[in-house]
Amino acid sequence: MPKAIRLYVHYVDKVNRVVGRCAMYLIFAMMGILLYSSFMKTFFIPALWSLEMAQFVMVAYYLVGGAYSMQEDGHVRMDLFYSQWSDRTRTLVDAVTVLFLITYLGFLLYGGLFSTQYAIKYSEESYSAWAPSMAPIKIIMVIGIFLMLLQAISCLFKDVAKLKGEQLS
Repeated sequence: MPKAIRLYVHYVDKVNRVVGRCAMYLIFAMMGILLYSSFMKTFFIPALWSLEMAQFVMVAYYLVGGAYSMQEDGHVRMDLFYSQWSDRTRTLVDAVTVLFLITYLGFLLYGGLFSTQYAIKYSEESYSAWAPSMAPIKIIMVIGIFLMLLQAISCLFKDVAKLKGEQLS
């Protein structure tokens, strides 16, 4: 594989590894928010912001950590036939299905960019009592989708290299 592809795979994997490992700790932030919410609801006046904030943190955890999960091959597969196939057949199927994923993520990114632009332009707020601005979570959403798209392209390059008998990592 060309040096540019090797560098792309190296840097995308490195960035997604760092971002993903940082995103892992968001689960503790979410747990802290939910614990605070439970405590306040039980003993004092419930906080308006806590459940929605926990949802926002969970969205960030899920979207920003998705690329790292893909890199580590941590996504769930429907394994009816996959495990019985040869390594080459599995790699070929992975390469074809990642093309569908890249297409899907491209459309998702396109829609996410316009949704984020709308949220910023019109100061979109959530329809709740707390009414936070939607722009920050939509920006995080676009970043997560973009990182996932970069990682999917990296996985495609790895699959093509594997089909050629090379190793990219």
